[in-house]
Amino acid sequence: MIVAFSISPSAGDETGGVSEAVAEAVRVVRASGLPNETNAMFTNLEGEWDEVMAVVKQAVEAVAAVSPRVSLVLKADIRPGYTGQLTAKVERVEQALSD
Repeated sequence: MIVAFSISPSAGDETGGVSEAVAEAVRVVRASGLPNETNAMFTNLEGEWDEVMAVVKQAVEAVAAVSPRVSLVLKADIRPGYTGQLTAKVERVEQALSD
């Protein structure tokens, strides 16, 4: 499965920024060893259900350590029997664009 998720503390720093707290969540994701990528809005993570959800929970806990309230947005693409889709899905779209 692939999950796209966004975790944010309830309040930002003095400028409204949340990058320090978000960085803690991304640090957890990267340490997991699962295929992942982070963009301006979401972090994408690929793996089996239990391992992906465990990483998401740990990432939420990392943000909760610096904020009394945490927001989580999560979207999942559950397709048993397929792996490597984090990049393969994008490659298929790029191929269609070049045709």
